[in-house]
This record gives sequence, structure tokens and C-alpha cells, in this order.
Amino acid sequence: MDDAVITVLREHEEVGIDIPSDGEMRRDEMVEYFAERIRGFKFYGPVRVWGNHFFRKPAVVNKLSYIEPIVVDEYLFARRHTLRPIIKVTITGPYTIADWSFNEYYESKEELTFELAGIVNTELRKLEEVGATYVQVDEPALTTHASEMEWAVQAINKAVEGVNVKVGLHVCYSNYMLLKPYFDILNVTQYALEFANRGFRDLEIVKGLSKELGFGVIDVHNKAVEEPEHVAKAILKAMEYVNPEYLYINPDCGLKLLPRDIAKAKLRAMVEGVKIVRRELSKRGLTQIPLHTKV
Repeated sequence: MDDAVITVLREHEEVGIDIPSDGEMRRDEMVEYFAERIRGFKFYGPVRVWGNHFFRKPAVVNKLSYIEPIVVDEYLFARRHTLRPIIKVTITGPYTIADWSFNEYYESKEELTFELAGIVNTELRKLEEVGATYVQVDEPALTTHASEMEWAVQAINKAVEGVNVKVGLHVCYSNYMLLKPYFDILNVTQYALEFANRGFRDLEIVKGLSKELGFGVIDVHNKAVEEPEHVAKAILKAMEYVNPEYLYINPDCGLKLLPRDIAKAKLRAMVEGVKIVRRELSKRGLTQIPLHTKV
């Protein structure tokens, strides 16, 4: 796993990613991995997700408690082996862990989510203590139950309370209209949103966004490699809605379902597309806008 992480970091650097990650090479699945490391969960066996893909859906069978740092060692290892000054760490958010688990202990899903929010908050503070500066909280389930949005948002705010690092919130494949009313309520620095898979529709959702946007320009569910010009066109389109200084450029989601060579080619196309846009911004005299690329 160490070798795999180093390899992924080198590939990210080779194609020109500004803010790499360790590729989550140590993680079997985004909820499983955290449930295995939180006291109070139990696994009965795998459940089918789609096709022939399965994951071990956890069950909450006792009061949850924080045992020890979950991803701190991951971060420290990656930081030692990257040439980049900033590395992104990902944590699965409290709502998604609750939504994708069986609840056999707490009175309600809401109570379970807030318990998990406290655990996530502890982990975020541990990451801050060791020098992490950029953490992404993954909440793909956040907008899947409209009636629960109000308290789910407050649970996420509890998870990030008192944490003084850049926090991105990743949401994907859902109705962003449910998220938009909470753009200014959620205490996060950045929204990392999927747009390539939806053909860059719904961009008007982010019009006037006063926080950073992690703009998804690579479709991770399609093996066709994007053309850099296609990426550049999408970024320029996004700039009609979001000021360029607020933009970070990233794939829609994780690349784990793609063959390695295709994933690398897609990331290279993303970076080349960003270079096209940087040249265009330079022509406009906007030479101080970073337009970071990340994974």
C-alpha cells in the first residue's frame, strides 16, 4: 500500500496536479473504512451496490466512540512523499456514513448522524494538529433525502466546528437545487461538485457563489478521455457564473473505477485544459489567478 500511494503521488505530480492526494489506496470503500475504525459498528456481510459490485454495509449495534486517529498516519505518510506543498485529505462525512449504515442502536438517524459528527470533528482536529491544511468531507448522500437536509447541514457544521483548515464539501450526482439554499449556511470553504457527468448543466446553481468551487470537469464514469480543449471550454463557461479566483479544477469524483492508464490520461487532459485557460487569462491581464488543479 505504501508503494501504491507513492506511485499515485508521483503520477499526480508527473501530469501536473497542483494539489495531489494519496488516491485513497488504503481504503476498500469510503464508508467501510471509517466504520471499521469507529467502536460500535458491526459487519454482517456484503450487500450488492450495483451489477456485481458489493460493499460490507456496516451496522451500528452499540454507542459509537472514537478509538484513535483514523487517517492521520495516511496524511503524514503522503506528506513525506510528495513534492507539493499542499496535499488533500478526504474524510467521509457523518451524514453519508449514517445513511449508508444500518442503525440498530440510536433512536433516530438524526441522533446517529450527530454522534458521528462529533467523531469526525475529533479526527479533523487531529489532522489540524499535525499540519493538514486542506480536508475534503465527502457527502454524496447529503441531498438524497430532501426532508433531512435541515438537520444534516447542522450535523456537518458540527463536524467542522472549531477547525481552522480549508474544508471542502463534496456532493455529487444529485439535485443541487436542494443544496443551494445552504451554500451560505454550511461552514465550509469550498464546494466540490460534479458537473462533467451531467453535461455541465445546472451551472446557474453556482451563480454568485461566495465560496470556492471545486469544479468537476472529468467524467469518472466514462472511459473516453476528454480533450483538453473540451475541459478549457467548460472552465471558461463556469467563469460566467463564478469568479475565476474562486475556481479549483478537479474530476467529478474518485477515479477508482477506471483503468489506471485511462485515469492518468484523463488527469493529464484536465491539467492541459487548465493550461489553456491560464493562457487565456494571461491575455486578459489576469496573471495572479492561480486556478489550482486537484484530485
